[in-house]
Amino acid sequence: MRVRRLCLIPLALAFSVSAAGAPKRCELKSFAELPVIMEGLRPLVIAKINGADARFLADSGAFYSMLSPAAAAQFKLPIRPAPLGFFVEGVGGTSTPELATVGTFTLANYPIRKVEFLVGGNDLGVGVVGLLGRNLMANADVEYDLANGMLRYFRAENCGNSPLVYWTTSEPFGVVELHSSTGVLPQAIGTAFVNGAEVRVGFDTGAAVSMLSLTAAKRAGISPGNAGLKPAGTTHGIGRGVVNTWVAPLSSFKIGGEEIRNTQVLIADMQLRDVDMLLGDDFFLSHRVYVAYSQRKAYFTYNGGPVFSLEGPKPAQHTPAEPANAPGSTSPAVTSSPAPAANSDGSSANQPPASSAAPSATNSVGQFADQPTDAAGFMRRGTAFAARKDYAHALADLTHACELAPREPEFLYELGRVRWQSGRPDRALQDFDKTLELKPDYLPALLARAELRLPRHAGVKEDLEAVDRLAAREANVRLVLGNLYEQIDEFAAAVHQYDVWIGAHGQDAQLPAALNARCWAQAEANQNLDRALKDCDAALHMRPRSAAILDSRALVQLRRGELDRAIADYDAALALAPRLPASLYGRGLAKLRKGLQAAGESDLAAARTIQPDISARFASFGLKP
Repeated sequence: MRVRRLCLIPLALAFSVSAAGAPKRCELKSFAELPVIMEGLRPLVIAKINGADARFLADSGAFYSMLSPAAAAQFKLPIRPAPLGFFVEGVGGTSTPELATVGTFTLANYPIRKVEFLVGGNDLGVGVVGLLGRNLMANADVEYDLANGMLRYFRAENCGNSPLVYWTTSEPFGVVELHSSTGVLPQAIGTAFVNGAEVRVGFDTGAAVSMLSLTAAKRAGISPGNAGLKPAGTTHGIGRGVVNTWVAPLSSFKIGGEEIRNTQVLIADMQLRDVDMLLGDDFFLSHRVYVAYSQRKAYFTYNGGPVFSLEGPKPAQHTPAEPANAPGSTSPAVTSSPAPAANSDGSSANQPPASSAAPSATNSVGQFADQPTDAAGFMRRGTAFAARKDYAHALADLTHACELAPREPEFLYELGRVRWQSGRPDRALQDFDKTLELKPDYLPALLARAELRLPRHAGVKEDLEAVDRLAAREANVRLVLGNLYEQIDEFAAAVHQYDVWIGAHGQDAQLPAALNARCWAQAEANQNLDRALKDCDAALHMRPRSAAILDSRALVQLRRGELDRAIADYDAALALAPRLPASLYGRGLAKLRKGLQAAGESDLAAARTIQPDISARFASFGLKP
């Protein structure tokens, strides 16, 4: 398969002039910067497809850039088959993609003609059309400075084994040798130690949270039968399948001279070629990482804050890296004394000791500023603080961004989003109102305002109708619209949105959830019960142990008067989720209709104990004792 690589106009060039016989100076030449907005634990980059804005997930774990099938349809891109036998692999299994060529793809304000994308996988959420993979910068070193909202691309010249941590002269830093991978393009894979057991780790910004494979966890003495492990639901990646996950206590994680002690990690029943563990965006936010493909090394320094985004049973402790230079390095060794342990949340953490020498690499455009210099920079750093749940700093940065650029709707929207996350819904609603005064068709703000208005319902329908008009027919937001319409009892509108989404996303990993949602909405409306039953049957075929889908099918059967089948499905749902209030209440209604008065009343009472308003909810769609 032919690989098209992105060649950007250099931001700056440097020429090193040396006296005769003198060694040439190690230099880093920066040729591109990509601003990153953190949406939760996802680094998003804004590009353009044939002139239209498109948000991509920056995915260092993806060897090739990819569009979702719905996005390819949305941008009206012709699709052609991939080479025979070609497939891509990720969490949740494999996928057989197709190919599309974008006539003009614009990245970092530079237009590139005829850029090839894979087409496949699953949708990545509202407004995100695909992945930016390694093929676009295949020959470059990459710096991941997510805490400051920036990716930077370099070419290293005359550096040999010199440390390339150009941004510091005092901090201890870690260094990891990179292994070979079996993929088409090089992948950043190194060695780490989990509870003393060696594991191969992939540096993967496509993973929001770091995940350890179940097989590797067992080598480290961790398995689902151990005390302290808690089920954490399921997750999926590029494939249609889902994998089970657990939260596990971890006594030690070591990488590149750094150690994190007494923390927790997510265990996933995944099988990935080449790697045992994915270091996700939680790791990247807590570190500044330079992946030097030119040296087959990864360098990193600790930013502070949690390394993994899961709260441990006791405060995690962090020991800064204490690396030694590799053989043949032209730089003095960077060493440090052991630092006092720091809490994983950054509280009461002493500063790491200064290193004995600074790295020798120089950046041709000078050291990039650690502090934002404009409104956009404060906005990006604010979203990074919010991703780490440091809301005080996030709000300070985003407020300052809005002060510097008071008529920029995106900055106001991000401020509202963080105020909502931090428990200030009324202020968030004001921010979304102001956003929409500046840009009435700003879809993310319309959707967010609709969600915030849900408890009162006032204005929700109008906002949803505006989103419906603005969104592309194939957009992933259709599934969200369906869920919101269902919550305000607009069942016909909800079913219509589910119809549209399912028609455009027939191979998506979210298909069982969408079928279940349509089944439930039809059951609530007491309409199309035959199709509702088929939807739930199809969803259960794909997810046979889903309590939610069993609960939906039971409601359909209750509506159809098939009381024994309804009770059987409610029993099965409650065996999986004993405190599911809808199943307890529905089973109580079914038992009452069979004349089982005491048993029915007992179920209704148990449901009301868990969810006091459950009777009103069922009464709203016509089901009463």
